[in-house]
Amino acid sequence: MVDVDEERFHQLVEAAFDALPDALVGLLDNVALFVEDEAPAHDPDLLGLYDGVPLTERDTSYAGALPDRIMVYRRNILAMCETEEEVVEEVGITVAHEIAHHFGIDDERLHELGYA
Repeated sequence: MVDVDEERFHQLVEAAFDALPDALVGLLDNVALFVEDEAPAHDPDLLGLYDGVPLTERDTSYAGALPDRIMVYRRNILAMCETEEEVVEEVGITVAHEIAHHFGIDDERLHELGYA
């Protein structure tokens, strides 16, 4: 396990988001990115979570909804990494993976693409 403090971890998440193609980021709609220390108790092994309605499932009833949320779980990522370089890689994969869920891409397809 590597130790990356909260501030540095937030910087890594922001850098992962900033590394996404502008064309992709421009398509995001009503979604916010958060860092949390712990995954939810009901699924303690998660590295990240998309909580919302994917763009592919939205209809007119979605209007006025609170933003969808993407969470990145700091301690779980740190627990699986031995170096900061591994953290950078895993954060990038996790951010891309959860954003893909926002676009309606499921886990099976993400596994095929190497984002699992």
